[in-house]
Amino acid sequence: MEEKEFTAASFYRFLDRKKLMGSKCKECGTLFLPPRPFCGQCSGNEVEWFQFSGRGKLVSFSVVRVGTTSYEEKGYSRDNPYCWGVVQLDEGPRISALLLGANLSRPDSIKTGQPLKVVFPDKPEEGGERNPVTFRVQ
Repeated sequence: MEEKEFTAASFYRFLDRKKLMGSKCKECGTLFLPPRPFCGQCSGNEVEWFQFSGRGKLVSFSVVRVGTTSYEEKGYSRDNPYCWGVVQLDEGPRISALLLGANLSRPDSIKTGQPLKVVFPDKPEEGGERNPVTFRVQ
């Protein structure tokens, strides 16, 4: 991999290249997402980049009708909510993410365990912000 540093900046550069990358401990094999420069499991400091499949399942979620100022500026509101959730990747780690493709007018139709797949929006949201990690309901 061309990235050396296990930082948030490197993580987002990979997302911009349509790759969901984390770190893997060379000593015990534990995976981390976002990446870490050391292992929280065995305290090892030998890590390498690991590319995740981008597939997972929904563990928990919230339909957000009153969000942060930046999301309100993007047009989200009580009448146009968004969904945020926790995704457990097929490889094991969990990550919080924006969820697309769910029927937000019927939150009871959203089920934990639903299969999800990472998507990479083509451009950052308005205002120059980076896209969050984003998954689509399959």
